[in-house]
Amino acid sequence: MAPRLLNKVLVRGRRAARIVEVEAYEGANDPSSHGHRGMTNRTRTMFGLPGHLYVYFTYGMHHCANVVCGEDGVCSAVLLRAAAPLAGAGIMRRARNAASRRRSTEPFRSVDLCSGPARLCQAFGLDRRDDGVDLVTASSLTNRLPLVIADDGTPPPDEPGRSGRIGVTRAPNRLWRFYVAGDANVSGGPSA
Repeated sequence: MAPRLLNKVLVRGRRAARIVEVEAYEGANDPSSHGHRGMTNRTRTMFGLPGHLYVYFTYGMHHCANVVCGEDGVCSAVLLRAAAPLAGAGIMRRARNAASRRRSTEPFRSVDLCSGPARLCQAFGLDRRDDGVDLVTASSLTNRLPLVIADDGTPPPDEPGRSGRIGVTRAPNRLWRFYVAGDANVSGGPSA
């Protein structure tokens, strides 16, 4: 499922960005997955219905978001690593400034707004309150703006870039990171 998410559009209110980088995680068979040891209160969403959002807090400072892809009861998810802004860049900048308490007078470059999983979450205002959101029907669990993954007709790349996952110490060489080769918004790591 991971490469099929490339070039889909993440939409929240007036913000929209094309997904250009993802990483796959496979529950029990993947020591880097949060669901490797089974379901917990934190990971319950990853074991739920596909098409929902699993959001977690990491390193005591960042949120990251995953699209649940396995059948109900099977842990499988795809981390949203980077996206290319299409609309609402000003809203994303303000959200990033507030989240990072940025003191610089220079604005974020557009390619930096959603380049990396934490930046993407900041730009879209995603946090644990969005855990479990249905990305297909855009139904929200709270009074927050709905979030959806849309298809604007742009197909995934025929030959996406592929590499080992970034920032994992267990099973880092699994070639489960996929990206739109040459896109300036792809986050760090091998992208040639």
